[in-house]
Amino acid sequence: MRPLRPWMAPVLVFLLAAAACQPAAPPPALTPTVPPASPPGGGAPIRIGAPFNLTGGMASIDVPAANGARLAAEEINAAGGVMGRPIELLIRDTKTDPATAATVVTQLIEQDKVVAVIGFNDSDYVLAAGPICQRAGIPFITVGATSPRLPGQVGDMLFLAPFGDNVQAAVGAEFAFEKFGKTAYLLWDKGAEYTTVLAKYFKERFTELGGTIVLEDTYQSGDKDFSAQIAKVKALSQQPAFYYIAALPDDVGTIVKQFRNAGITGPIVGGDGYDTPLLIQVAGSAAENVFFTTHSLLAADSPNERVRKFVAAYKQKYGTEPEAVFAALGYDAVYVLAEAIRRAGSTDGQAIKKALESIRDFPAVTGVIRYSPQSHIPQKGVTVIEVKGGKFTLAAERVPQKVPAP
Repeated sequence: MRPLRPWMAPVLVFLLAAAACQPAAPPPALTPTVPPASPPGGGAPIRIGAPFNLTGGMASIDVPAANGARLAAEEINAAGGVMGRPIELLIRDTKTDPATAATVVTQLIEQDKVVAVIGFNDSDYVLAAGPICQRAGIPFITVGATSPRLPGQVGDMLFLAPFGDNVQAAVGAEFAFEKFGKTAYLLWDKGAEYTTVLAKYFKERFTELGGTIVLEDTYQSGDKDFSAQIAKVKALSQQPAFYYIAALPDDVGTIVKQFRNAGITGPIVGGDGYDTPLLIQVAGSAAENVFFTTHSLLAADSPNERVRKFVAAYKQKYGTEPEAVFAALGYDAVYVLAEAIRRAGSTDGQAIKKALESIRDFPAVTGVIRYSPQSHIPQKGVTVIEVKGGKFTLAAERVPQKVPAP
């Protein structure tokens, strides 16, 4: 066993604190840095920054994402690294705080001298950290932030590993319109970029199809009492065919449970913020008849060979199947970045950016990734999940008929 290093002490404190605060589930395996293997060709490690919200409200999806990224880096190193050099993945906790995110990314660039950054599953943290990467000329792949406006807001060094919210919102609208009906209730977190744009795109596509939003309402992230919103819903003369609720991972279970406890039993539909173990942990049986769009169903018996291999590797590494699809997105982000560095034959930021833009058909776990100089967002299909029997089950796999403009 290796002796305790100075940086390990705060990490051990964090893990013990996390275990004390979350008794419902054991803390996922995680280390702050993936140590490089012995350099295959004698070259220095390629340092990649990996900021994630390992504590706080986003931890339920960011910890699996960091674990997926770590697994990918270890596999790449075991296979010989990139350009004969190992990857050193510097995983850092940004504590679900945008200011901390900006500070950590600055340190990764200025002190740790990373050549690229992968991380974050929410747009607000990308907006805090992305401009820092842009100014430094450092390529940044967001693991799970889905706002299609991000490249325009941040700049040309930013790439998305997932599809855009306009794509998943269009699928959600089309699926629910066909399956449930032409009337919907719409609720979103007014303080988050992700939920705001997801609701916007859903409304645009649903009304374009001929649907009617019977009531719109908002809440603030972190709210614990949704009785005011529920009272407005129950006051409707007729309940809508379904309820579209754009929520962040730490809110969705609470919202679903309170709506169900109030006697609202109709289908609840949402986006990939629902792809968290917190949905079922918090809502329990109330999560039945909930549907959401996401990036893949990570099942050990999936017909997709890449999914099966990833699930098996993750379980072997961490002792559990992936807790959320963001684990696969973290894995994919590291692999596509490694491919870009290999193509570039360099760790220069502009060279990596151009190499990313040359990727057309990269076979990732969450779908084929294609970039171009004109688009830094991959055009992927969307998976629709239904909660049934306390488990995530496949409801549909779709490509939207029409996508709202970003």
